[in-house]
Amino acid sequence: MKKTIALLIGSAFALCAADVTVATLYDSQLKMVQGEVVPLAEALPESAYNFAPTQGAFEKVRTFGLQVKHIATVMYMVAAASAKEKPPLDLGTDENGPASIKSKGQIVQYLKDAFAYAHTSMAKLTAENQLELVPGPFPGMPPTARAGIANMAIWHTFDHYGQMAVYARMNGVIPPASMPPPATVSRSSSPRSTRATRSRNMNAACPP
Repeated sequence: MKKTIALLIGSAFALCAADVTVATLYDSQLKMVQGEVVPLAEALPESAYNFAPTQGAFEKVRTFGLQVKHIATVMYMVAAASAKEKPPLDLGTDENGPASIKSKGQIVQYLKDAFAYAHTSMAKLTAENQLELVPGPFPGMPPTARAGIANMAIWHTFDHYGQMAVYARMNGVIPPASMPPPATVSRSSSPRSTRATRSRNMNAACPP
């Protein structure tokens, strides 16, 4: 019986692996971080978008709103570099994005648009071009593999998501990805956060 179960599980993973491409591999990770960052940006009230911690070692840190804009701006930068393109819009003079984007609505839309553009960049990655060296998007950065630059859109976003989560909790907002499962979930379901549930679902299903 155990061998049968093992073979069934192995076959399922082999089938999924056959459908994975370089593009879908990176894009699935981007979708995962998008599913955590965007809901958090939407959850915090506009009144808290200018919040930045002052207690402890938080001198000169970005406000919550600037954290979101920074994520989006860097995402545009690295996605464009990976795709060997210029960013599709003026990103301003620093890594905090255009000064004209100020309200919560504008900032959230800027973030969503950045993710949408990054998805198009991920879609251009292939087994043949992923190691192609292209100019880095930041001053002084040496030529880097296209996939390596694209991956920055993932890990850099998670880096700042952690800071945003702290800001949110300091304002009485639980990050949506950390909310407990709905009460209607069956007893057999894991009591972990929605993040764990989403991760299992993404890993269990073959890419579309």
